[in-house]
Amino acid sequence: MTASGEDRQLITAFLEMMAAEAGAAANTLLAYERDLRGASEHLGGQLSEASADALKTLADAWAPLKRATVARKAAALRRFFGFLQDEGLRADDPSPALPRPSGGRPLPKILDHRAVDALFIEIDRRKRDAPGAPALRIAALVELLYGSGLRATELVSLPRHALRPDQPFVILRGKGGKERLVPISDRARAAVADWTALVPRDALWLFPSGKKHLTRVRLYQLIRELAGAAGIPPERISPHVLRHAFATHLLEGGADLRALQLLLGHADIATTQIYTHVDSRRLIDLVNSRHPLADAQRVDARAKPA
Repeated sequence: MTASGEDRQLITAFLEMMAAEAGAAANTLLAYERDLRGASEHLGGQLSEASADALKTLADAWAPLKRATVARKAAALRRFFGFLQDEGLRADDPSPALPRPSGGRPLPKILDHRAVDALFIEIDRRKRDAPGAPALRIAALVELLYGSGLRATELVSLPRHALRPDQPFVILRGKGGKERLVPISDRARAAVADWTALVPRDALWLFPSGKKHLTRVRLYQLIRELAGAAGIPPERISPHVLRHAFATHLLEGGADLRALQLLLGHADIATTQIYTHVDSRRLIDLVNSRHPLADAQRVDARAKPA
């Protein structure tokens, strides 16, 4: 049995998102398509509606395969179900039922401080040399992505009156319909206020586009175009990379994991712990410079006779 019409449509939409937002290579997209269509066929064309119990039958079917193959297939399905949840097509995510044979997850891409500074230098140049709606919109978008760690879907779907000048936070409904309170920096509120002045008062969305709001694909394009103008290779950046930069730079600044978990809206702190690996260089330097034995080693070195 082949994938159902609904599965085919959703798989196609997912692949389009992966190409536009994540910049997935052609071979990666082919592998995703093959894995998703194969899973759909195994489940009688009902992959998009699959329960956790149904996914466990996939795990059984994959048992003879190599660990790397199982990890790849499971990763494709996890991203697919995450996409369905982000788009509001499923309220739940059954993917925890899938196996995790790889023993770890890849480190996220991040931007260093110099790259982030370059983005804001380019934004300031645009506001100075070409003042108007495009410059104010990209300023508000980047301030919210990097300054508050919003997901792309959360950002583009913000209601017109979600942020108020006198309110230093916004309440978001993220993955799984869970609400969280997100602090908004003074810089971001100022940038949003400048942009909001140009948005019609009767608009439904903070970032309107036609009759709807700005799409995630268009947001991705705007961020990559900004990066190119700032001298940053566009393939290094995406809205999600700016979210990762927000988290990593907060951790570098002394934020604790529990606070970071709340800010990012992670259901499981294990997801947040990936940033301890990203920030490993700083942690190693911290141990070498602050641990009591580091001082003892320096004393021993001074005491050693010539």
